[in-house]
Amino acid sequence: MAYDLQELEQLDELKAWWKDYGRLVLLGVALGAVAVAGFQGWRYYRHTQSLAAAALYEQLEQAERAGDRKKVRDIAGGVVANYASTPYASFAALSAARASFDEGDLTEAKARLTWVVENARREELRDVARLRLAGVLLDEKGYEEALKVLETKPADSMNALYADLRGDILLAQGKHAEARNAYQLALDRTEAGSAYRATVQLKLDSLGEPK
Repeated sequence: MAYDLQELEQLDELKAWWKDYGRLVLLGVALGAVAVAGFQGWRYYRHTQSLAAAALYEQLEQAERAGDRKKVRDIAGGVVANYASTPYASFAALSAARASFDEGDLTEAKARLTWVVENARREELRDVARLRLAGVLLDEKGYEEALKVLETKPADSMNALYADLRGDILLAQGKHAEARNAYQLALDRTEAGSAYRATVQLKLDSLGEPK
């Protein structure tokens, strides 16, 4: 079919535009394709990383049930080193910290817990790690450092635990009045009927009446 004059003019304009901008269009399409392929590749990579980390973490849990602390620590080290971007790394580090603490290796326990505080993506995991880290510092009599760790406001569900541990630290320092206030806060933040509430109440009662 023959083109009329207007169509020919439009075609010439299109050819001229393509001559000037065609390469840019093709480059944009190519970059878009690469971006899509890269995104899909990244998703696949993350998926395979998660699967590998999950398999290792399952082995770690089996070692925990068997009471093999060395194996727990070894597997956790591999998960943290190779799959740090997955949630399993934080769980593994927490398990390794517990195993190290049970073996009396407080330095290693603190290192693992600090890693979780600094690297975990979920705030709840960082809250747990801070609580346990402060507990280790309490055992080491690092009272001021332990209190500093607990200064961060945790999730509401952990307020009572933070206040309770703060009370333990203050009591170890001989600060009975401040410890009583911390235990009272823990009691106030604990649900009625909770077995944990009874434990906090015992601590509070042991301090006697305020002077």
